[in-house]
Amino acid sequence: MNTTKSIYKESVFFALKSAIFNPILRPAFFKCAPSIIFNFFLRQYHGAFFKRIPVSSVDHPLDEKIPFVPAWVTIYLDFVFYWIRMLSFLLRNYKRRSLIPVRDFILSMGELYAYAAQVYSKNLSTTRRPFYIATPRFFLIHLVDPHLMCVPSLHVMVVVLTYTRFSQIAKELWEYENLKEQIQEMRQGALAITSAILYIKQHSVNCVPAALYAMTCFAPDIFPVQEAEAFIADLFSPPPSLETCPRGCRFHPAASPLTKLPEADKDLVKEHILNLYKHFLNERKNAKTWTEPILRFLGSVNKRLP
Repeated sequence: MNTTKSIYKESVFFALKSAIFNPILRPAFFKCAPSIIFNFFLRQYHGAFFKRIPVSSVDHPLDEKIPFVPAWVTIYLDFVFYWIRMLSFLLRNYKRRSLIPVRDFILSMGELYAYAAQVYSKNLSTTRRPFYIATPRFFLIHLVDPHLMCVPSLHVMVVVLTYTRFSQIAKELWEYENLKEQIQEMRQGALAITSAILYIKQHSVNCVPAALYAMTCFAPDIFPVQEAEAFIADLFSPPPSLETCPRGCRFHPAASPLTKLPEADKDLVKEHILNLYKHFLNERKNAKTWTEPILRFLGSVNKRLP
């Protein structure tokens, strides 16, 4: 196996084909896919049309310090392909050895959407996003996303689950040393997608710490407090490098020019994310469920919409 191969060279179709036709993976796929459809799309459209669930505005003044950079939309929209390509990489290179870990990951992805829906089913949330439809990608976003599931951010939860679980799978396969470059590449990809949701104004700075807190509750073994703190410290770092990501790749820096925040503003944003993350953790100590700190936060912010 060529251990220097970039995961971003993988095709999503190999994983999808395997998930549908492999008897070990198929039950997991047909359990995961309905969970994603129901807990993200159907719940959100139900909330938009019937307006029976309160909606909180979760904008923060620090959002104004982050510029709107449409070029980052290519990285943002890659968040689904990001985790499917990881499965393709494992299945193509480790074949039968990877089937059980891949099956378990697919199941955990479906569980993740249901986990986040414990908040969405009680309180939806939104932010002010520019009505920008100058490109087909943004037109698609405004067409299919009612923008009512901001806290916690599923985009962040998905990419954090992916890079941390990939690292864990590498250890389970006794391939951690051989896959160090891919593990770092996946982590940088997760950081890039998290930055992208802020640059294209799809989320507020309040959405990120809620997602990281939710992930610590969902998978404390692979995303403990120390890993969350390290992830926050590395926010706004570059996407995967030229050496690991080929030209034409969605994560290639040339495909999405980096907009550097002033260091002072970057520090303010990361400080806020870290402080709110720790606030949720402290609130969790006296809460009956993991959702209580987030629901209490949603009940306290700016205004609640009908």
